[in-house]
Formats: sequence, structure tokens, C-alpha cells
Amino acid sequence: MTRFGYARVGLFMLSITASSAFAGELTANAGITNNYLWRGLTQSENKAAISGGVDYASETGLYVGTWVSNVSYAADDVFSYENDIYLGYAGALDALEYDVGYLYYNYDDDANFDFGEIYGSLSFANFTLAGYLLANTEADEGPNQDFGFGEAYYVALDYAFELRDELALGLHIGRHSGDFNEAFNGVPGSYTDWNISLSKNGFSFTVSDTNLDDLGPNVGDNLDNDAVKIVVAYTMPFDL
Repeated sequence: MTRFGYARVGLFMLSITASSAFAGELTANAGITNNYLWRGLTQSENKAAISGGVDYASETGLYVGTWVSNVSYAADDVFSYENDIYLGYAGALDALEYDVGYLYYNYDDDANFDFGEIYGSLSFANFTLAGYLLANTEADEGPNQDFGFGEAYYVALDYAFELRDELALGLHIGRHSGDFNEAFNGVPGSYTDWNISLSKNGFSFTVSDTNLDDLGPNVGDNLDNDAVKIVVAYTMPFDL
């Protein structure tokens, strides 16, 4: 598992977790992308990002992992990082795969925005339905804001299938909503993102967009989050 899909443009890795979580093995991954996107929004000021992670999946379905990437939210950022830690359980009931867990996003001290989410997904055939709920945060609430449990959420539907010779096509649509989302991303409290991707042998090419151009001028500190973004990434997994 590569932190639920490198560049986080979709949630396709959640559908893979259930089948890989019974291997009882320690794995790692390293990746590079021209733009680190999270739920359709740049986390690197539309610049390149390098990431890496380590995962352990037991034969029982329990798994734990960590993932780190450079991030940038302002022009004067010298270097900032995101380090995620997650713990979950994945399994299957006949053809229905499921995955539930907790994910903690840890940033450097300048951010003061560490937060955690609980997540769950159901996968059947080529479809994956996933949801994330805000669980906790160290961020301070502003006027008329509520950062309480479940007050921000992200839901997504993904469809992925093989075209030929391990070349996969992925379709994704997601909805992000809540006061915390607005405070963290600097965009309106609710928006929709979608993307289409092609991937093979660790390489991926993604075209991503949002509906922010329909929601007003506040689109995240002029990071062009209301514009179509093209992401090229490579992720290399390896056993430890």
C-alpha cells in the first residue's frame, strides 16, 4: 500500500488493501510526482514532491504504516513536511472487500494543523466507495467554526479497470465538506473534485479538476485550485 495512492489524486489503493493485507509482510515504497494533490488540491504549490512509506500487513488483516512527503503552502516555505501514520483492518466477505482504520496527519511545527480521520471503504468488482470523517485536530477554531468529531468529511467513488497489458484506467469523484476543510485548504467549505488516470508499472498520468471555479474567487491563496491539473507520478514498491 502506498499511502492510499501516491499524489492522493484518488483512492484506488483502498481497493487493493484487502487483498494485500493478508500477506503478513513488511513493504516499503518511494515515489516522485510533479504535483502533490490531495482531494483535488495542490499541497506543494504545484511543484514536485518526493515521498516514501513503510507498511506492515499481518495475516489477520491488521495493518499499520507511515508515509512522508514534502509539502508547501506558501511562497516563503523553505521546507515543510507531512508525515502520516495509519492503522487499520482489511478483509473480505466473498466478493465484497472492506477496509476500516484511523489516519493521523502530522505536519511540521509551523503548520499547527495536525489532525486525524477515521475512514472506511467497501469495494465490489471494480468499484470502491470510501468515506473519511474528521476525528480530532490540534487546530484552533475560528469564529463560527466547528472542528468537532464528524464535522468535516470526504466521500469518494472510484472505478478502475484494466484496459490491456496491465494498463489501468481509473475514474474518481469526491466531495469534501466542513469548516475544517475550509480552514485547512483555504477554499469554500464544500467542493467536488474528480479525475481520470492511466497507470502501469508504477507510472501514472492523471488529469484532475474541481468545481471551485463555480464557487467564487477564494480558491486557496492563488494556487490555481480552480484550474485543471495534470499529474505525472512514479511509485516504486519493494519488500523489506
